[in-house]
Amino acid sequence: MSPLVTSMKAIAINGSPRKACNTATLLQKALDGAEAAGANIEMIHLYDLDYKGCNSCFACKLKNRPWIRCCVMKDGLTGLLHNILASDVILLGSPIYLGSMTGEMHSFFDRLIYPVVSYRERQTSDYTGRKTSGFIYTMNVTKSQMEEDNYRILFERNKKYLERFNGPSEYMLSMDTYQFDDYTRYDASKYDEKHKAEVRKNQFAADCRDAFEMGARLVMA
Repeated sequence: MSPLVTSMKAIAINGSPRKACNTATLLQKALDGAEAAGANIEMIHLYDLDYKGCNSCFACKLKNRPWIRCCVMKDGLTGLLHNILASDVILLGSPIYLGSMTGEMHSFFDRLIYPVVSYRERQTSDYTGRKTSGFIYTMNVTKSQMEEDNYRILFERNKKYLERFNGPSEYMLSMDTYQFDDYTRYDASKYDEKHKAEVRKNQFAADCRDAFEMGARLVMA
């Protein structure tokens, strides 16, 4: 792919407590793809920040509000949220914990999305710009388990929320992931370490390529 001449900015938000494992690795591959397409890139780790979830102050829904599109709470997310508003591509990543995003990602997601959700009749978004977005989910479960437990309800719902930024959004799934450096140390007999290692060698390598392509695609969308 030939790099494009662009001043676009792509920012990735890692919702995993780990900075060098499955989720962070795939987000970095997506950023690499965005950079190859010509974007400036940045990675943020949510677990480095001190913040809370939405406190239901409704300041973002006041009439004649000067702070439209961004949460007014002042904490560790304030600078990040303004940075995201100045970006063109949003890349989010989270492992699945008990069928949902991590708590840190969920709190961040509420603060990111709620200010642009419109309460006005016949209007879904108060955002006036355009951003493309992608969400990377990693999970220990297999594809069949994921489908059986209806995880796609979460994925599709978050996709629709991200589309409130008036640009295309997509998501990718990395399943049956390798969790431990040494499976013999953990009480996890239901998982076959050899199978997990084989998945990581073959499927995760393909997931990395898919993440790279997604990052590049979102820059050019």
